[in-house]
Amino acid sequence: MPRFDKSAKRSANLSLNAQVLDMARELGMNISATVDELLAEEVRKRYWERWNEENKAAIEHYNARIEREGLPLARYRSFMKGR
Repeated sequence: MPRFDKSAKRSANLSLNAQVLDMARELGMNISATVDELLAEEVRKRYWERWNEENKAAIEHYNARIEREGLPLARYRSFMKGR
C-alpha cells in the first residue's frame, strides 16, 4: 500500500476555483496541507480500485476454492466448533 507520510514536498502549480480559494484563506485553512491530504486519500482509493481490478481473477479463483474446499486449517478453529 502506498505510504506518503515521510515523503519530501515538491511545489506544483494548481488552478483552483477563485471563490473557494478566497474562502479557504478567509477561514485560515492551510491550502497546501488540505490539498495534500485530500490528494493522498484519492490516490489510495484509486490505487486499491486498480489493484482489485488487476487481481479480480485471482480473487474470484481463491473465493471459489474456499467455497468449494473450505478454509485451510478450519478444523483447528475452536471458536467455530458446534456450528
